[in-house]
Amino acid sequence: MTATADHDRLELAIGGMTCASCATRVEKKLNKLDGVTATVNYATEKASVTFPVGVDPRKLVETVEAAGYTAALPRPEADDDPSRPLRDRLIASAVLAVPVIVLAMVPAWQFDYWQWVSLVLATPVIGWAAWPFHQATWTNLRYGAATMDTLISVGTLAAFVWSLYALVFGDAGIIGMRHPFELTIARSTGETVYFEVAVGVITFLLAGRYFEARSKRRAGAALRALLELGAKDVAVLRAGAEVRIPAGQLVAGDRFVVRPGEKIATDGVIEEGASAVDASMLTGESVPVEVAPGDAVVGATVNAHGRLVVRATRVGGDTQLARMAGLVEAAQTGKAQVQRLADRVAGVFVPIVLMLSLITFVGWLVAGGTPTAAVTAAVAVLIIACPCALGLATPTALLVGTGRGAQLGILIKGPEILESTRRIDTIVLDKTGTVTTGRMSLVAVRLAPGEDRAEVLRLAGTLESASEHPVAKAIAVPGRITEFTNLEGFGVRGVVDGHAVTAGRAALFDAIPSELTEALAAAEKLGRTAIVAGWDGKARAVLEVADTVKPTSAEAIRRFVALGLEPVLLTGDNEVVAREVARSVGIGEVVAGVLPAGKVDVVKRLQDEGRRVAMVGDGVNDAAALAQADLGLAMGTGTDVAIEASDLTLVRGDLRAAADAIRLSRRTLATIKGNLFWAFAYNVAALPLAAAGLLNPMIAGAAMAFSSVFVVTNSLRLRRFR
Repeated sequence: MTATADHDRLELAIGGMTCASCATRVEKKLNKLDGVTATVNYATEKASVTFPVGVDPRKLVETVEAAGYTAALPRPEADDDPSRPLRDRLIASAVLAVPVIVLAMVPAWQFDYWQWVSLVLATPVIGWAAWPFHQATWTNLRYGAATMDTLISVGTLAAFVWSLYALVFGDAGIIGMRHPFELTIARSTGETVYFEVAVGVITFLLAGRYFEARSKRRAGAALRALLELGAKDVAVLRAGAEVRIPAGQLVAGDRFVVRPGEKIATDGVIEEGASAVDASMLTGESVPVEVAPGDAVVGATVNAHGRLVVRATRVGGDTQLARMAGLVEAAQTGKAQVQRLADRVAGVFVPIVLMLSLITFVGWLVAGGTPTAAVTAAVAVLIIACPCALGLATPTALLVGTGRGAQLGILIKGPEILESTRRIDTIVLDKTGTVTTGRMSLVAVRLAPGEDRAEVLRLAGTLESASEHPVAKAIAVPGRITEFTNLEGFGVRGVVDGHAVTAGRAALFDAIPSELTEALAAAEKLGRTAIVAGWDGKARAVLEVADTVKPTSAEAIRRFVALGLEPVLLTGDNEVVAREVARSVGIGEVVAGVLPAGKVDVVKRLQDEGRRVAMVGDGVNDAAALAQADLGLAMGTGTDVAIEASDLTLVRGDLRAAADAIRLSRRTLATIKGNLFWAFAYNVAALPLAAAGLLNPMIAGAAMAFSSVFVVTNSLRLRRFR
């Protein structure tokens, strides 16, 4: 359970829901409680509930139970396949239904008393295999509600009872009775039986729900895999000895050992050892990252080689893995605006269909049709209209899309974010740490005539290794210094291997060769930091240091442009540096010299110009701009503040992930809309056919089951997103 200042939030596992109407009903009941806001997701079978502090959660459970369903706090999913009861009913139903359907469809095989054999075989299907439909119908009727199960139960029972009536009181029970199978409604008299319709519909629907349940389980597999990534146990250092404990018992500050091939148990900082860490399972990044003492590591990543000693900094729900799983689950629980419309339609659809079925029945009788034809048409309307596909259209696509995103290191905070990605036309990129590495690196060495590059770098690097300045770290190499002096604001001096070495501003040297003077001017023009290095009183080289562009940034910019986005570089650096970075990656529009507080003003100005703005950043100073933007994307290598303010979190520090995130979000939204279109189109097209008697109820049942499976299968295509 999570909490805010005056509200708590928890998730209830809802049982007994069999369609989208059930989810809508539970949601309405919970939202009627004072101060309660609830969202019920049919696909995940969970309710996300926010309620005032002081309200007993048991009241929420009682409210759900009063609506005819069950509710409980989520429990770890059992190893048993939850779809197994459906499978058992499906197998039994299919074994009994096949001979009934075959006898009805092939008149040549209809023997004396075949109709009575059909009754015997059909009774267990209608009574036992279809029991979940009847049970749900009865439960909902007790509370004055109707769902898709009502349509199925009423329709199949009507077909069965009418056939039983025709056998017992009509001519259908006569020995030697035969009748052909028709795709449309048979216009015969009371000698027609529809046992094949009743058992066929139940079998097709059970098959549809079974494959739907299996597909939904596959759709949520990414989140389950994410939750299972963590290490199960860990070797903790206690009084110099290694003690094996469950990973859940780690506390912040514990020092633990990670051997080659082992998973890092939790987020921490390396204190001893060096290695490469494989984070592919968590970020989608295939290349292992080299780490050394002082570097931060993330739980669930794998130590490729070398023994590491790590100090735990975050444990339990505070780790990056736990936060990723939380973001993904929250996104899967939410609803996009398009789904809310579908839910409202589903909420009133069942009563409308029941009325249409009654009108169809009466209409056939008034038009001179036989009672048999009238009942059959009404049954076809009931069965074909079930909008199960409508309720699955959004949740299944969200399950798969957000789960696939988590595998690729893309965290989508909520379904409404998907709609934002479709509208944006401008993407604002913070420079430092986003387009560039955010670290100073040596980018060029300009030598005076006759000097050796390796010797310059060795002596200057050894001297700078004694300094803590970020510029010095870009040059530093291990070595032995006998004397060291920090010249505040100018540079450093020291003795390395008997040489009096100096590194810093040009003012530290009496004379500088013309070649180095030209190098200083060129470096300044490019906005680089230039260090003059020399020894024994002579300037020997200019070392140019700069915040380097990430090697993948230029490709990322090309991808943004291909997506129809106009990139804008935003930075607090001077114009010269900003222009050079923009030129190197292909950005045309630059806004430089912006103070941290001014970044949000830049985003507002672009919005005032009519642009839909996405913002990518990683620092505390980016948080306000990320929140102001129509779509905020935070690099996961950045600060917690930036990540909290964003809509999308990119676990990788690779800017290409931002383009992937937008592509995936748009693809997921397109899948949702495609699902909704086909779900609506199916019902709109099929209802008139059923009412006109052009659709056998058994074919209607097969088509309805197929529509649900189609929607789920279409959503599963997102698993192949690259």
